[in-house]
Amino acid sequence: MRLDVFTLFPQAFDWFRSQRSVENALREGNELRLFDYRDTTPLSSGQVDDSPYGGGAGMVLRVDVVDAALKAAYGEAERPRTVLLSPTGPLLDDAIAGELVAEPHVALLCGRYEGFDDRVHRHLADEELSIGRYVLAGGELPAMVVADVLMRKLPGALGHADSALEESYSEVLEGMPEYPHFTRPPEYRGWGVPDVLLSGDHGKVREWRLEQSRRRAAEQGGRE
Repeated sequence: MRLDVFTLFPQAFDWFRSQRSVENALREGNELRLFDYRDTTPLSSGQVDDSPYGGGAGMVLRVDVVDAALKAAYGEAERPRTVLLSPTGPLLDDAIAGELVAEPHVALLCGRYEGFDDRVHRHLADEELSIGRYVLAGGELPAMVVADVLMRKLPGALGHADSALEESYSEVLEGMPEYPHFTRPPEYRGWGVPDVLLSGDHGKVREWRLEQSRRRAAEQGGRE
């Protein structure tokens, strides 16, 4: 998979690239490429934004700046599936992540300031995606969240082929939250481990885990 991130702050991803799952995914031949809007802006002095028509506080990323960055990256070739990160888009979930990771090439557009000129949303991006109904300083953290969710699904990213299969909201768990985990010691300060997990009966362990996932799903539903 090739994942491209368009941003004003490519250096923000230095830490992200150093994470083991990301390093593993890149070592397997996947790519994470970073593009700085300022490197290709058609405006002088590295300008990328402007004041909004109609007045108001803040600055808006210009449509010609974003278009220039995409043209510099892809020329006249077919562009990858292009996702604009925005708090108003559909919320990221495991189903959307599974759909995106099946793509050979995805581009993520990170905004800043008051966001993008709406023509970026309408004409340059294929879709929008949100990690939550709140506003951040920019799209870099959401891009890292999306990239992390996608890259951990790639073969070899987690070291063990089954590590990503039985996670919260996965198909294996019928879209439910993951069950609780326990490890040694079997008892600590009077806090024990459920007997079924110590039984060695894999069938009963499986039943217990699914029941715990169902309980967590019911509890989440009650809080919504």
